[in-house]
Amino acid sequence: MLFSIAWKNMWRNKLRSLIVIIAMTLGLIGGIISAGIMAGAADQGLKDALNDYASEIQIHHPKFSENYELKQYIDNSSELNDFILNIDGVESVSSRIKILGMANSPVNAVGVFINAIDPEKEKLVTHIYKRIPDSAGTYFKSGRNNQIVISQRMADKLQLKLNSKLVLTFSENDSAYSGGAFRVCGIFKTSNSGFDEMNVFINQSDLAKISSLPENISHETAVRIPLNENLDIVQKKIKEKFPDLMVESWKESQGYIALMNDLMDKMIYIFLIIILLALGFAIVNTMLMVVLERIKEVGMLMAVGMSKWRVFKMIMYETIFLSSVGGVIGMIISAFLLSYWSENGMNFAGFEEGFEQFGISTLIYPSLELDFYFILSFLIILTGILASIYPARKAVKMNPVEAIRTE
Repeated sequence: MLFSIAWKNMWRNKLRSLIVIIAMTLGLIGGIISAGIMAGAADQGLKDALNDYASEIQIHHPKFSENYELKQYIDNSSELNDFILNIDGVESVSSRIKILGMANSPVNAVGVFINAIDPEKEKLVTHIYKRIPDSAGTYFKSGRNNQIVISQRMADKLQLKLNSKLVLTFSENDSAYSGGAFRVCGIFKTSNSGFDEMNVFINQSDLAKISSLPENISHETAVRIPLNENLDIVQKKIKEKFPDLMVESWKESQGYIALMNDLMDKMIYIFLIIILLALGFAIVNTMLMVVLERIKEVGMLMAVGMSKWRVFKMIMYETIFLSSVGGVIGMIISAFLLSYWSENGMNFAGFEEGFEQFGISTLIYPSLELDFYFILSFLIILTGILASIYPARKAVKMNPVEAIRTE
């Protein structure tokens, strides 16, 4: 009976109830879409990082990351690669020689990471070759020596274009320097400006001609595994077989990405709670008006025997209905919008510079897990309950005799 009375009471003043419902709906649509964009940006940033440079697992000499010295390399790299490829769940492996050096053009010079790779194996691990537009060259041409792939940012800084000459120099030890001239065969562009400004790619066979590094070594081995599938198992097996190497998952090697994802998950709910709190105050104000308008009616109900607890519940149910109707409509509309944008994406091309500072693509596919809607439903009901407490207490504190006499 109380449910029925509360539902009918909510529609006694249709205009006022509709205004609150519309406010709740619009507020939730804005909050849910924003949450979807934040979650989609975090997911896209993680996918881009794994596909472009991070990979699920990275393996180094334990001291390599301290100062990137050439001598801190992995011996017998092929044995390591063969072992990893035989582990269930591993998709692909690629080893790289990474050297800190200088890239010199006729007009400028910048510090870079020289990544010496096997192009065919690297294609199975990273998507750099997909980041080269058709008009910006290719990802190494077979049969040609001394080719280099650079980023668009580096090309702009060094004033280079396709087929331009670029000289790489690096120190092999305290007294010996090596280097060579390379031709730009491809220009890539990722969503991470920091990565683009620091990395160039050359063929390992070309590096062997200009350096005295031993054969069959690597400074970094990248392992691709379907995200979060068998990751811990594969990492454990590699560590057990090669205990002297540093074997890190993306959460360890790319700590800022893991931190950003965890922070984004928390920020989504904090953001929604703030919106619901603001909407809750609007509902409190509306329900106070309802109670003050029905002073005589509430007094009559208590005078004929309705307990204060039942009056309290009646006001509480009406408040919950008011918030829930707006919440359900808002969630349904938001779910349809997110479903469309998750397929087609949202393009934030005008904010490209800012997005790239955080390694996020401007084309974002907003998405939210089903669990999010269950948690949000609980928060909406909780908002209705909390918003009902003060108006309901106001109602039950009335003296029935004085309330009936109220004009």
